[in-house]
Amino acid sequence: MEKFFKLKENGTTALTETVAGITTFFTMAYIIVVNPNVLSQAGMEWGAVFLATIIASIIGTLVMGLFANVPYAQAPGMGLNAFFVYTVCFALGFTWQQALSMVFLCGIINILITVTKLRKFIIRSIPVSLQNAIGGGIGVFVAYIGLLNAGFIGFDSGVPAMATLNQPSLWLFLVGLTLTIVLLVCNVKGAILIGIVVTSLLGIPMGVTSSGDSVSFSQACAALPTTFGVIFTSQGLPSLFQDMTKLPLVLITIFSLSISDTFDTIGGFIGTGRRSGIFSAEDEKAMASSSGFKSKMDKALFADAIATSVGAVFGTSNTTTFVESAAGIEAGGRTGLTSVVVSLCFALSAFLASFISAIPSAATAPALVVVGIMMTSAFKEIRWEDFSEAVPAFFAGLFMALCYSISYGIAFGFISYCIVKICRRQAGTVHPIIWTASALFILNFALLAVI
Repeated sequence: MEKFFKLKENGTTALTETVAGITTFFTMAYIIVVNPNVLSQAGMEWGAVFLATIIASIIGTLVMGLFANVPYAQAPGMGLNAFFVYTVCFALGFTWQQALSMVFLCGIINILITVTKLRKFIIRSIPVSLQNAIGGGIGVFVAYIGLLNAGFIGFDSGVPAMATLNQPSLWLFLVGLTLTIVLLVCNVKGAILIGIVVTSLLGIPMGVTSSGDSVSFSQACAALPTTFGVIFTSQGLPSLFQDMTKLPLVLITIFSLSISDTFDTIGGFIGTGRRSGIFSAEDEKAMASSSGFKSKMDKALFADAIATSVGAVFGTSNTTTFVESAAGIEAGGRTGLTSVVVSLCFALSAFLASFISAIPSAATAPALVVVGIMMTSAFKEIRWEDFSEAVPAFFAGLFMALCYSISYGIAFGFISYCIVKICRRQAGTVHPIIWTASALFILNFALLAVI
């Protein structure tokens, strides 16, 4: 284990990695139940999506851990699953079989642009100021997710507002947040995981911690054939190209899925890897290689790329690197052993769905809030007194949370960066990839407005 994961070299231990893996899993375990709840609205079998979600998460996360040796977990992404149902199926009128087929093709495209090093070159082209803004923005986004999941903030008649503290779950969240902060301030090892466990236990007498509706493992296995491999049937890939009048719409949809997936991943890696040192200077140097997978970043991007296609084969929307991985990284996770532990937890969850679903959002939300607080430290590296640097940093840093999308935050950061450079007559200093990415984002927004 030491030799394979290089624990000492990365300044960690098996115990630390295990705690980090369990921490990451608990903060993202909600996807096991939430994803089938979302996708079943499009007509998919709940049990099939439940098992497909777990299988895709296991495979994607294992590849990330064993091949790339980095502590990231993968699962079907929130936002992307909503786009799958509400935009692709409901608004555009595609069947869920066709939507899965488009997700599969999106994964193939991401594999190609990863093998050709395009995703890596995008990362290398991003200015340091924007990288720090993305890192801090990921922190704001993670904390925002925590506050939303707990129901602590919401929208009252369309106006953002703090919730009225008249629910046990809200008080449990505040207790859990206070406990986690105290433990971290006192430098208690495993503070985030301890906070989740203790808060979950406190939620039992408060009536907040209770098992949710689920299906048995045998029921899920019986339902899986309804989605597994359906993209290769006449209802899947072949049906996408039967009506040539819909071909432009198909291509636009695949493009939108691909650009969102790509920049969600890039933002996650920059936001967490830069601060924690997971992607080191030596790794950055290895990225300059023109062939093969010689760096952790190369391997991590490849692992993320194949996960989407694998997930589509089993029957779920885009599988992507989860931003909640930041919780495990802040708990000390530095190697692929963290990811392996997450995969094992996902495997157990197939048999313990009722137990896993019992962990309330009020117990995991404090972990996301404190991780977000830690990650916002990246903002200190930005020269806020320089307005030309502050503008793109502001948009990249805050729009992730305001738009509930990492890729949208990066989009507004890139576009405003180009505008600022044009105004400063420094357009020539902007990397061609940033120009291209900004143009693609603008095109994507225009196409989404049309469809």
